[in-house]
Amino acid sequence: MRIILAIATAACLAAFPALAWEATEKVETYRIDGTTGLELYRSIGRNGPQLGPTRAIAYTTFDLKWSRDYREQGGGCRLAAVRPWLTIIYKLPEAPPGLAADTAERWQRFIAGIRAHERVHGDIIVDMVRKIEAFSTGLSADNDPGCRKVRATLQQRLGELSNAQRQASRDFDRAELGSGGNVHRLVLELVNGE
Repeated sequence: MRIILAIATAACLAAFPALAWEATEKVETYRIDGTTGLELYRSIGRNGPQLGPTRAIAYTTFDLKWSRDYREQGGGCRLAAVRPWLTIIYKLPEAPPGLAADTAERWQRFIAGIRAHERVHGDIIVDMVRKIEAFSTGLSADNDPGCRKVRATLQQRLGELSNAQRQASRDFDRAELGSGGNVHRLVLELVNGE
């Protein structure tokens, strides 16, 4: 997970007033090979993204940058405006061209299901960023030269929200990847042709 924080001046923030924002999505692929569902799935196992000790079918990550307008007033500090720039990055397998019709049809169902699964992870990330934005905007502290208190309060809450996002993603994966879960069913359909 890459989180980059940037602090903007009031003049810079004036160039992008507080408007609704949208996350940008980026899809990266990795090549797999095979001519049957089983061969494709085995290739995913060999070539899929390494996440910890195992390989994954797909994963979602993000690049988040912030512009923040900290204003010192009368000895206190107020976070007057915040603006996120969020890119959600999906890493997905790409099957070889020319699959037989029945395998191609199973692959299309499989990859559509995997895309839908990863989009839920993306939604969880967007939800976290919206919560950060809501908490941040207007955050203030009295007797806060240099905005140290506001920054410390914000950093603590960022950690809590980040941990909650990771836990929500783990809980979702546990349900989807477990026996009878949606991803488990997609794999069985791809491999067994059910």
